[in-house]
Parts: sequence; C-alpha cells; structure tokens
Amino acid sequence: MTTTNGPRYWLGVVSQAHVERGVAGGFAQLCHGKAAPLRRMRAGDWLVYYSPTERMGGGARLQAFTAVGQLVDDRVYAFDLGGGFVPSRRDVRYAPVVAPVPIAALAGRLHLTARPGWGMALRRGHLELDAHDFALVSTALTEGAAARL
Repeated sequence: MTTTNGPRYWLGVVSQAHVERGVAGGFAQLCHGKAAPLRRMRAGDWLVYYSPTERMGGGARLQAFTAVGQLVDDRVYAFDLGGGFVPSRRDVRYAPVVAPVPIAALAGRLHLTARPGWGMALRRGHLELDAHDFALVSTALTEGAAARL
C-alpha cells in the first residue's frame, strides 16, 4: 500500500464522541494519544475515522465511518488535557460529512473487510487503507453515496 508519490490513506479507530471533538478542534488524536501513529502520516495524507462505539468505554455500538480529513502539516505536538494526560495530536482539515456510514453498507465492496481477520486489524487503532477503500469511504461520507448502494 505504501506509495512513493502522492498521499497515503489511513484509518483511525476512535469513538464517535472523540471524533467529534477532533473535528471541532481541527486535530487528530489516535491510540490513546500515542505519537507513533501520527508520525507515520505525512502532510497531504488523508485520515478516515471508523467509530465502533458512540463513546469510549461503554457507549452504544455504532460501527460506522464518521469523518474524513487531510493532514495539514508534519507537526506532531503534545496537548495538555490536565490531570497528567498529555496526548499527541496532528492538525487536520476535515471535510463536511453528510452522515456516518455504517461499515455494513460498504463491507461487500471494501478490500479491508475482504481480508481474513479484518476486525482484529481494527483493534490496532491505526492502519493504512488502499486508494480504492479510501475513495469508497470518503465519497460515502461526503456525498452520501452509501445510502444509494
């Protein structure tokens, strides 16, 4: 999946409530604030969020793609949230989203879900998507295409 030219496409697994905070603040935060996943991405790369739940630690199941945005620059920075929690973040320019897109609406067409053990791969919290899957998901999020499938 790695390309030498052009952007790469990434999937972050984050609760919908946390995605909404990131979209409102123009930032990405992954894997409980770890810097390593953010450092894998470069300016111009794209990030899609998949939200298994509405809230972290007990929210209702959602299992939907919830946001898409492009990395603004290469800066990874610490952000003090208080109480000793200082997660790493990246700035992202998010696209307007029509509505969350249930993964089930796209599962038969995604390369991601065709792989054995794809659900376990999501548990890592951050993985690379191929261009086909990114195009399918981002179009569904921004144009509502999933509703027309």
